[in-house]
Amino acid sequence: MPSWREVEAEVPEFAALARAFFDAHAHKTLATLRRDGSPRISGSEVDFAEGELWLGSMWRSLKALDLRRDPRFALHSGSAAPPNWTGDAKVAGRVEEVTDPELITAITGEGAPPGPSHLFRTHIVKLVVVCLGDPPDHIVIESWHAGRGVERRERR
Repeated sequence: MPSWREVEAEVPEFAALARAFFDAHAHKTLATLRRDGSPRISGSEVDFAEGELWLGSMWRSLKALDLRRDPRFALHSGSAAPPNWTGDAKVAGRVEEVTDPELITAITGEGAPPGPSHLFRTHIVKLVVVCLGDPPDHIVIESWHAGRGVERRERR
């Protein structure tokens, strides 16, 4: 599965648009899977560093335990409330936990909270951007899937 860097290399303008939506809000919504397979929604912050999209978590949080058990995730960028809404982004894929202390420090920085934490590198399966069309009388849905490229749909 591709890294964020690989998505950027394949579809740079689309990745930049998605990244702008992710950067617009500090808090994102992360979906993980509970032990019984039902979804869990958690607030989350993410980092784009070293060509990767990273998910962090407090030590032994439920979302971290979910991801350790089942690496599938979906992440929503957050968005402004109407009438200020212009769009948002979503990404889905799988994670791998990183345990190398030097890499964790490089990604989270020296100002990271004290004590242990979890850090997950993402591998992207799908990236979606939903935004207002021009003119703003319709919605444009663009989605990138690994191995398929970008597809565009409009909804009126």
